[in-house]
Amino acid sequence: MSAYTEGILILLCINAIAAMGVSLLTGYTGIFTLGHAGYMAVGAYTAAILTLRYNFFFIPAILTGGVLAALVAYIIGVPTLKLVGDYYAIASIGLGEAIRLILENGGKFTRGARGFPGIPSYSTLAVAFCFFIIMAFFMFNLIHGRFGRAFKACRDDYIAASLLGYDTARYRILSLVISGFYCGIAGALLGGFLSFIQPVMFDMMKSTEITSVVVFGGLGSMSGTLLGVIIITLVTELFRPISQYRMLIYGLILVTIMVIRPEGILGQYEFGPNIFKALKARAMEKYSSKDNRKTK
Repeated sequence: MSAYTEGILILLCINAIAAMGVSLLTGYTGIFTLGHAGYMAVGAYTAAILTLRYNFFFIPAILTGGVLAALVAYIIGVPTLKLVGDYYAIASIGLGEAIRLILENGGKFTRGARGFPGIPSYSTLAVAFCFFIIMAFFMFNLIHGRFGRAFKACRDDYIAASLLGYDTARYRILSLVISGFYCGIAGALLGGFLSFIQPVMFDMMKSTEITSVVVFGGLGSMSGTLLGVIIITLVTELFRPISQYRMLIYGLILVTIMVIRPEGILGQYEFGPNIFKALKARAMEKYSSKDNRKTK
């Protein structure tokens, strides 16, 4: 395998871990966010500082980055998750930018805008793939279990869920903490892959990129999120030789999918033996409803 192909596969694993975290919060809990790059920054800087300055082994450093990102998410989530709808999305932008600016003005401790060079290249394909498999296994078990049903209830109607006995505030915070952990792990792996991190790498554009992948794949479909990561990452890399048109093509693909399938590629379906039957039945239902309207 060439180094270029291996690099793309590592990047796919890292992006998939971050996207799964955002999908849990946005797709399954119904909390739209545009600031999760801040949690990636926390994980990346934590792992970089521990491995460079304190000679930590990379696995504890990566896990510590994820835990610290989850802790920051909890501290932020307790006061801000009282907001609902677009209000939290606006607040998340400010929170993500606040984390970036703190790192940018952290002086010698964070090296400011100059960034952290010389991070050990610990994010090999084996490491990134193992983290992806373990975290994907945990995530799919989570969303298909009791907590997954509670998250979906909060998404569909949090007032009705509260009346049914769900502690919606606790579940919303738990979802944010888990998604922050996933993004922290992804950020720590990204630092080990690039061997250099800088605050500008975790700006609002990065948050928007992750969220757009989740919407592209389908809100409420973890399989769709992973499929969206593969498509968007490969499209971005394949059109790298024509870099001046790459973002234009990227935007065109996003707009096309949103027009053809506003619910995303897979909508709320997961990969399985009955997925194609379900998608076909959904399409037939749409066409029949259109025909009925025409006859009327």
